Amino acid sequence: MYCRPVIDPGTKPPASPAGPPIDWATLRAAATAAAARAYAPYSHVHVGAAGLSAAGDLVEGSNVENASYGLTLCAECGLVSDLARHGGGRLVAVSIVAGDGDPVAPCGRCRQLLFEHGGAELLVDDGTPAPARRLADLLPEAFGPTDLVTRRS
Repeated sequence: MYCRPVIDPGTKPPASPAGPPIDWATLRAAATAAAARAYAPYSHVHVGAAGLSAAGDLVEGSNVENASYGLTLCAECGLVSDLARHGGGRLVAVSIVAGDGDPVAPCGRCRQLLFEHGGAELLVDDGTPAPARRLADLLPEAFGPTDLVTRRS
């Protein structure tokens, strides 16, 4: 799959602190399309995620359930895997939606996962017309890679 740019050159959407302007409508549409490809035979809750990297690339993921439930992968897991598959980098914005296209908040585990790949300033879609929220607001005092260095014995 080609990693499409999400930057709309015809408009001036809000810029992220770390990179290109963010076209939230395009991110939300990509997340909705990803939700349609989710594997959710148990909960029937389809979730999709789309993210914008600092390089301007679109990455996507959808939830993949498992009969053991605990092995279920959230859409954000797929999104981060897609980011790595495309060469890595930092996330600057994400939209996570249910199958109806409305934004949903990431679970606690996924907030930690997103922190690892986007940091405190990562913008999370709150839906229209509400503004995006910083991940730091959803995951205050997050534990991250720098904590590992300072806490080694």
